[in-house]
Amino acid sequence: MKIWMISWMTALLLATPVHGQTGSPARADQSSVTQLVGVWRGQIDNLPGVDMVITDEGGKLRGAILFFFHFRPDVNSAYTSKPGLPEPLFDLKADGQSLRFEVSHRRAHPPETLNDLPVPFRLKLVGPGRAELVNEHESEGPPMVLTRSDY
Repeated sequence: MKIWMISWMTALLLATPVHGQTGSPARADQSSVTQLVGVWRGQIDNLPGVDMVITDEGGKLRGAILFFFHFRPDVNSAYTSKPGLPEPLFDLKADGQSLRFEVSHRRAHPPETLNDLPVPFRLKLVGPGRAELVNEHESEGPPMVLTRSDY
């Protein structure tokens, strides 16, 4: 199943231009950009919570994110997760040890979210191969801790 998710995210990355991103901010601090590039994964209660891919395509950052839904098939079952739809990251802005971006929320829970505005997020590096993902629209709850891998 991980291969399927990565394949979808890779296809989405290649097919989707990043709006509002220029080459110069990404190149201002190349070491920070290099630390941001990769596959980032976060878990909730030992289940997949989010997978995110960030690439540096000739000085332009691109990315996609996949959130997982957590549910119980019935009251006697343990929680499980299933992937939602991959979404492109847009309006990416790297500044030092963090990356700000937006994600569309229209397809999150249709039909009630079809007119929703994009949701702003921040990925903040907190250590080698570790980052915190923060929904900047909501102030509730702790940030999700993500770990990085090259693929």
